[in-house]
Amino acid sequence: MMLKIKRVPTVVSNYQKEDGEEGSRRGGGCGRNCLQNCCLQDARLPLYAFKKVNSIVSEKEGVGVSEDDKGETTVAFLDSLLLGEWEERMQRGLFRYDVTACETKVIPGQYGFIAQLNEGRHLKKRPTEFRVDKVLQPFDGNKFNFTKVGQEEVLFQFGASEEGEAQFFPDAPVDPENSPTMVAINVSPIEYGHVLLIPRVLDCLPQRIDCDSLMLAIYMAAEAGNPYFRLGYNSLGAFATINHLHFQAYYLAVPFPIEKAPTKEIGTLNGGMKISELVNYPVRGLVFEGGNTLLDLSRGVSDACICLQENNIPYNVLIADCGNRIFLLPQCYAEKQALGEVSSELLDTQVNPAVWEISGHMVLKRKKDYEEASEENAWRLLAEVSLSEERFQEVSALIFEAISYSSHVDGTDSEKLLEDVNVKHQPVEEVNAITERSHPAMVTGILH
Repeated sequence: MMLKIKRVPTVVSNYQKEDGEEGSRRGGGCGRNCLQNCCLQDARLPLYAFKKVNSIVSEKEGVGVSEDDKGETTVAFLDSLLLGEWEERMQRGLFRYDVTACETKVIPGQYGFIAQLNEGRHLKKRPTEFRVDKVLQPFDGNKFNFTKVGQEEVLFQFGASEEGEAQFFPDAPVDPENSPTMVAINVSPIEYGHVLLIPRVLDCLPQRIDCDSLMLAIYMAAEAGNPYFRLGYNSLGAFATINHLHFQAYYLAVPFPIEKAPTKEIGTLNGGMKISELVNYPVRGLVFEGGNTLLDLSRGVSDACICLQENNIPYNVLIADCGNRIFLLPQCYAEKQALGEVSSELLDTQVNPAVWEISGHMVLKRKKDYEEASEENAWRLLAEVSLSEERFQEVSALIFEAISYSSHVDGTDSEKLLEDVNVKHQPVEEVNAITERSHPAMVTGILH
């Protein structure tokens, strides 16, 4: 039996319409100037070629700026390019509403949760049936995917430089044989500069993280060089609305509450990557940071993500500190909704706690909720997202078991890491038993 809850997804593209509804006629091919083969012949789009680097630059070493020969500081080019292209699309009227007009405030309290009144994200949506009981689902080309967006929604292609230095080509050919990564606007933005990073868009990859795709997201965070620019990822079952691999990103000029939350160090891997656990935060999660190279960080986090995916555990990821710190947050809110365990008071807010909400940026759709926003209310919502302490430790056991078997962790470090989190190496049948207990069967429910 296919288990679903009725969901109302946010529209991310102006071409995300009802099946059979004809798109706007804009030239050749299918008439929509899309990213499919019908419209890509002779297509040309800007290309930002990033410099592939191995080292991680910390904020203390000058994140967000570079120095020329005269010692003057300059803003990273990707940062200015993205914002300039995004503002140009705003002037062209491609967004569904003006996000800069949305009311925003920092909620008084210890954590400084941010509340935004964004009634525009609640309008003109279409109902759909969406599975929440399977984190991994095959790509379905009949459903909306990012090959159907208009080329005018694409800001630029994003790929590795062949010259060893960052380069920008304002009018580069699109090579369908070498599936390009695209950066496109989200037409229902949460904040200024809200974009989508779509790895290898023409390969039609389902929403699942691997090391290569995570590396692209980390490269983008590092290349932007702005600590106020973060990337987020939602798995299926954790409020991803489109089963086509993508990350989201935007600018928020204050720290996310999760970035300020205390942590408890668990251990350090042989690549220098430190793993910690969030402490005194409403959502339990792990924090990965540092490492000798970007690849070390990407491998460690992607191993953890793959483990969650393969064990059917929904999760969210926040990439912060210019790619130097990554939060991994298994969650169960949709599961609780389907089981009827979420109060009607919380459901009535119609807030779907995905990566941004979990990180402390509460996107509220009703004026009443915005006016009554408090740290207590934010905490109560996010506490429903979190795994229980017992279940979180079971899921952590699965993650560290997976990491311990990875080829880039030596036996000593992995054994110490497992001991530090009170996890012992277990036979495969015991690990499978944990998996079954940590994700009970889903039932059908309604999300209003």
